[in-house]
Amino acid sequence: MELILLLFTFTLAVFLGTELISKVPSQLHTPLMSGSNAISGITIVGALIGVSQVAGEQAGKWFAFAALVLATINVVGGYVVTDRMLAMFKKKN
Repeated sequence: MELILLLFTFTLAVFLGTELISKVPSQLHTPLMSGSNAISGITIVGALIGVSQVAGEQAGKWFAFAALVLATINVVGGYVVTDRMLAMFKKKN
């Protein structure tokens, strides 16, 4: 039952994420990405909880681990893009 719940949550997150990102205009994407990094941190916490909850199920551990890796990539990538965006506004010496 726990594996089904984790799989449902993962599928829902993928669908909603795709729908939300596709609706954001390109001018707003980078500023909104910097704000969403904190929200992606919640995904990391959820993945860690998921790993601890499915102690005996190997497939559940792999799905939770995948969620952890993808959320971490999202957070790090968001900060890298935000740093590059802010660097464009710095005065060059």
